[in-house]
Order: sequence, then structure tokens, then C-alpha cells
Amino acid sequence: MGCRFPGGADTPEKFWQLLRNGIDAIEDIPQDRWDNDAYYDPDPDAPGKMSVRQGGFIKHVDTFDANFFAISAREAVSMDPQQRLLLEVSWEALESAALIPAFDSATGVFIGIANTEYDQLSANQFNNQNDLYSATGNSYGVAAGRLSYMLGVTGPCVAVDTACSSSLVAVHQACQSLRNNECNLALAGGVNLILQPETTLSLAKAHMLSPDSRCKTFDAAANGYVRGEGCGFVVLKRLSDAQADGDRILAVIRGSMLNHDVRSSGLTAPRGSSQQAVIRQALKHAQVAPSEVSYIEAHGTGTPLGDPIEVRALGAVFGTERVHPLLVGSVKTNVGHLEAAAGIAGFVKTVLALHHGQIPPHLHFHTPNPYIEWDEFAVEVPTKLQPWPELVEGHGPVAGISSFGISGT
Repeated sequence: MGCRFPGGADTPEKFWQLLRNGIDAIEDIPQDRWDNDAYYDPDPDAPGKMSVRQGGFIKHVDTFDANFFAISAREAVSMDPQQRLLLEVSWEALESAALIPAFDSATGVFIGIANTEYDQLSANQFNNQNDLYSATGNSYGVAAGRLSYMLGVTGPCVAVDTACSSSLVAVHQACQSLRNNECNLALAGGVNLILQPETTLSLAKAHMLSPDSRCKTFDAAANGYVRGEGCGFVVLKRLSDAQADGDRILAVIRGSMLNHDVRSSGLTAPRGSSQQAVIRQALKHAQVAPSEVSYIEAHGTGTPLGDPIEVRALGAVFGTERVHPLLVGSVKTNVGHLEAAAGIAGFVKTVLALHHGQIPPHLHFHTPNPYIEWDEFAVEVPTKLQPWPELVEGHGPVAGISSFGISGT
């Protein structure tokens, strides 16, 4: 695995330390993004202003070793920093796995990417001097294609945009491709950067963002989400191949499933029955009983509407009578909502929790949301670092991960 997440978590090991120590990585918006004072106003309805001034940010997004990737300085300047991050973090993931794909091998690349703010920023800086490099440097398709080109591989090459669920959908598609023998090795992940104020301004005006810039998932004080940025990758192989090759296996993906909300109360509103359906289908595909699952890494954005719907769906699927309560947490309480990279952040967290045999604390949970029927569900929110629950006899630890896009996927 490889990652760059807020709080200086630029390796999986550093990310685990952040998680196990319950660190809140939210900070003031860096001055190299935009002038906080010029855009901030505590009045959410102030014209041209935003009522938030913090988020989850990574450092050094303006640096890149172009020579290492055999890219000219002129082309590197025109590349969206998201493309640069994808190159760096995918390479770090391969180094971590001690795997370098053979040239012309059936290696697949699957990325989640749903937002680019660099094209307008670079156009302003370079007086609209657009050329081929600016076109390829800001293309979602090229973002994936550049990785395959850099590695010299011939497997499927896909860029996914399903909004917030993009990177976990990319993992799902990578698994499907491996099962269909379209590739023998797969890189799957996602990226999200916050470079200009316009998107944050729009989300703030829509009252989607928390005024105090914290994801208080499942708490009575939940009032929206805080934006975050980052990049994460995992290296995937068929289990039989990984075992035969003597690879270091951190976790096994038993199954996954994908669906759409269909029509709900609104285009962006979640639908509980659809969430139940996709979780049940994923369990069936994985041949896992609900009672075997000890932990769920929830989508958990910390919204008054979304949190109750998600917990009710989990309660309906995993039952009210369990030997041990189902533990439910969200990495968004640590690093914010990474949007297109949110799913891979939750995925990496869950793999680390399985690997270390511990479940990290879920932050900002003080008063349970009164709109969630906690006494009806065998669900608990872990607020302290704790060992993995006692396992069902004959089974290893099992966890689930949810990622729901504003698109309905």
C-alpha cells in the first residue's frame, strides 16, 4: 500500500500511528491554496464568502521529481498535481509490495478521480498558454493512462468518477478484472486535491460543510462534513497467485458489490433500502454471514440526514442479536472527507486495523445522534483504541467498508 493523507501521514505506517493515537488532522487552509481571510465570513449567506476556514490537507503538492518519471519540466508544470501524486504514490505502493510489473505484462490500473481545479489555476498563471501538455495534464483518462504508460503495462486502464465513492469503485473494478483474468496484477486507488476556493465556496453555500470543520459522525452535533485531500493505492493479486509467489499479504478481499440508489427524496439524498441491498449482495458474494463481521468502516460523513440512514441500514443487515455488537467507525473524523479518495482512505485504514489486530478510535463522538435508534441495533462506536473483538470460532477477523457517492453509486 501507499498513501499521502492529512496529518503528515505519507506512509501507511505513519497513517496507522495517526489512527491508533486518535489524532485529528484538520488544520487551517494553507496560505498557498488561497487567502483564508479574504474568503471567510461566519455568516454562511454572505455573498462570495465561505463560513469554513479549515480542512484536511497534505503538504508539498507543488513538488515533483519529474526526472525520476522521465517527464520533461515543461510537461510536469502542465500536469495536474493529482496526476503527479498518482505516479508517486502508486510507485510507493509497488515498492511496499516489493513488486515491479514486468514490461508488457497484464497489469491493470484503476483510479478514482472526480475533481480537477488545476486547469484554471495554471491557465491564470501562464496567461492561458494552452497546449497539448495542458490538455493531457488535466484529463481524467490520461491520469490513469499515464500510470500504465510509465509502468509499460498492457492491462485494463480505467479512471472512475462516481463522486465520493470513486476510489472504492476503482478497487471493486480491479477485483472484477482480476477475477475475469483481464489482468494478473492491479493497482487501485484514488486522489483528491483542493487547490482553489470555488468548489469549497459552492459546497459551503449549499450548507453541506460543517461550520466548525469537523466530521462529527453519528454524534448529535453532526452538522456537515469537512473537505480533505489525499491519495492512496493498494496492490492487488489473486490470492492463489500471491500465495504461490510468496508475496506479503496484508488482507484478503472476500467480495464486493456495486449499486445505485435509484430514486430517493432527491438526487443527492441517500436511500436506506439501496444501502441494505448492496451490503447484503456484498456479503453473499463474499460468502460471509453477517455474524462474522466485527467492524464496519462506514461512509459516515457526519450529516444529519446521512448518518441515521446508514446506521439503520447496518442494523437491518447485521441484526439486533449478536454475541458482540457491531463496531462502526469512520476515518473522516480523523482526516475529513477525501471525496474521490475517501473510499481508499477507509480501505487502507481497515487493512491496517486488520493487520495490527486493533480498531482505532472514532473521534468527535460524545452525544449519540438522537435520530438514530441506538437501543434497537447491536451497534457501537469505538471511542478508544481496542483489540479486535473475539472472533467467531473457525473464522479470522472480518470487516466491511462502505462508500456512498453523492451521485447515488
